[in-house]
Amino acid sequence: MAAHRRSPQRPAGGATARAAAAVALAGAAAATGFDGPAHAEPQRTPDEVRAEVARLYREAEAATEKYNGAKEKAESARRRLRALQDERARREDRLNSARAALGSAAAAQYRAGGMDPALRLLLSEDPDGYLEGAALTERADDRRRAAVERLRGQLREIEQLRGAARIEVTSLTSRRAELDRHTETITGKLTAARRLLSRLPPEHRADLTDGADRSARSSADLRDGPTVPGAVTAAAPGPRAARAVAYAYRKLGSPYVWGATGPDAFDCSGLVQAAYRSAGVSLPRTTYAQIDAGRRIPRSQLLPGDLVFFYSGISHVGIYVGNGRMIHAPNPSAPVREAPIDAMPFAGATRVT
Repeated sequence: MAAHRRSPQRPAGGATARAAAAVALAGAAAATGFDGPAHAEPQRTPDEVRAEVARLYREAEAATEKYNGAKEKAESARRRLRALQDERARREDRLNSARAALGSAAAAQYRAGGMDPALRLLLSEDPDGYLEGAALTERADDRRRAAVERLRGQLREIEQLRGAARIEVTSLTSRRAELDRHTETITGKLTAARRLLSRLPPEHRADLTDGADRSARSSADLRDGPTVPGAVTAAAPGPRAARAVAYAYRKLGSPYVWGATGPDAFDCSGLVQAAYRSAGVSLPRTTYAQIDAGRRIPRSQLLPGDLVFFYSGISHVGIYVGNGRMIHAPNPSAPVREAPIDAMPFAGATRVT
């Protein structure tokens, strides 16, 4: 029967082995860059590489802001958990003290309760005094009953605290997993960007990074002039904005490090947060929270110290310094620098009040 026929077995060195070897060779060729003409990756121009690197940096920065948000929530969950644990410990101490006091009162009552109250009244040399003491005992019993009810209430509250702590532990575990995911995304994007840059000839790699370095150096030179940032800070809408701008100028040339909030390295929202922290203003950690941390203003009304945001996902922020320019932490290829706000798609602005 045809259904029961079997194909003859081929030796391991037959077509299957040859196919496996071909796959392995293809993989090796791909790994070493030795592709055949039909599979050769098209050679990218420096402009194409620049665009691709910029895209990877934008995606890494968007992931960085998500990482910053998850980190902030994880720290909040950790603080809440610690507060719940501390409060539970305090209440358990009070509970133990109340139990000890109630136990002492119960033991005393047991020792005094071996004789029938009517017989004790009959044998008492001072019946009036005994009756007064009995009334006091009854009131003490009422207080003990109330103490028992308070004890039960304390037990319920402690159990509620334990339940809340379990919720925070679950939240913290989830946030840590989220941090790991965002970290993996960020490092993957940055690694891909570095790999692209490494494929370019040295002179083209320099073209991609020297412009940023020159911008940072020219900004530093400008900062050292006698009127800049004084003239800029004078135009700020208030003293806190002026101090934030002055801080940003002092940080020109500082390296970009994702997740950093200073004092020596920054990401974009970290620089903004640190600048306003130096002015006594507490801002949220992420770009998408910072845009709601003040009063929204139109682009036509920008003043030094205003926060300017970019891209549809509100994934980048800078500090406006006047004349259509800002100070920002761009990406790992460039340090904190001054740049035109037209260099990126403008998404909105906020004045910190």
